[in-house]
Amino acid sequence: MSVETAARPERHSACEDAIAIVVGTMFMALGVVIYTKAVLLAGSTAGLALLLQYASGIGFWWLFFAINLPFYVLAVRKLGWAFTLRTFAAVTLVSIFTRLTSELVSFSHLDPLYAAVMGGALSGTGLLILFRHRTGLGGINVLAIYLQDRFGIRAGYFQLAVDLAILAAAVFVIPLDRLALSVLGAVVVNMTLAINHRPGRYLGVT
Repeated sequence: MSVETAARPERHSACEDAIAIVVGTMFMALGVVIYTKAVLLAGSTAGLALLLQYASGIGFWWLFFAINLPFYVLAVRKLGWAFTLRTFAAVTLVSIFTRLTSELVSFSHLDPLYAAVMGGALSGTGLLILFRHRTGLGGINVLAIYLQDRFGIRAGYFQLAVDLAILAAAVFVIPLDRLALSVLGAVVVNMTLAINHRPGRYLGVT
């Protein structure tokens, strides 16, 4: 085997992509349920939509859909229809799995600190799986992947900056102790991405 052949990225099969999207969204859904049970605030587009819901009274899903529209346009133009369709599928699956998981999993006791770390780790791992199969969860995820591909800005660091800005805006929405834990969770999510999702480190392509 030549050096050129050995270094050539191995393309994911359609089956591998499908399995990865299902597993990644299941990780995300469990992370969301843990956050919900502990009354923690997520970052990214979901966190922004939640804050706008508190301020305006408009339903969360209408806001979530509207905020994502310009990012889907970016996804189509810069990342292609295949990426965009996978992202639509992932967003739908997270919605479905979150509802199912909340009915299948219950907690008699959930320490908020553990919830912040474990919920963040699960969400970060879910995003990592999706990113490595050229799939996002709309909104900031799309922009993060584009900026990493185009300018080499690490997706995890960019998302961390955005998440911290959203969480800072929540200072009047949730108790300060839960806000601090939400910041910790955002750090765990995005450090998971920053450490493991670097250009050139993972060669699998979709």
